[in-house]
Amino acid sequence: MSFLLPKLTSKKEVDQAIKSTAEKVLVLRFGRDEDPVCLQLDDILSKTSSDLSKMAAIYLVDVDQTPVYTHYFDISYIPSTVFFFNGQHMKVDYGSPDHTKFVGSFKTKQDFIDLIEVIYRGAMRGKLIVQSPIDPKNIPKYDLLYQDI
Repeated sequence: MSFLLPKLTSKKEVDQAIKSTAEKVLVLRFGRDEDPVCLQLDDILSKTSSDLSKMAAIYLVDVDQTPVYTHYFDISYIPSTVFFFNGQHMKVDYGSPDHTKFVGSFKTKQDFIDLIEVIYRGAMRGKLIVQSPIDPKNIPKYDLLYQDI
């Protein structure tokens, strides 16, 4: 399903998407097209993209082609999904130590739709961090690599 969503293949294209997406949530899925979990997430993103077209713009970003952003967002696990609104990085409290990105695939389309709606409404009210509406059971668990340093 990755072929149904637009891809950003360079730092310049990612920068342009961040700067030019106005009054919508910008969804950047960092990963690889051939990864099975990325394909699962891409399926959810592509099936919801038309329903969310008034609220969100969804792009796929290959981690190997944009090492600057991969390093900047500390993308150690793929897929990782990062959200922006009007050029501002939106953070989401998932009940995990990392609020900067969603790691893994969403369990259901509805989880993704609910998250986009919460980010959109929060951003329209000027919030930079919102509380995740996703059931904690549906949020993938992982350990931070730098936790014990």
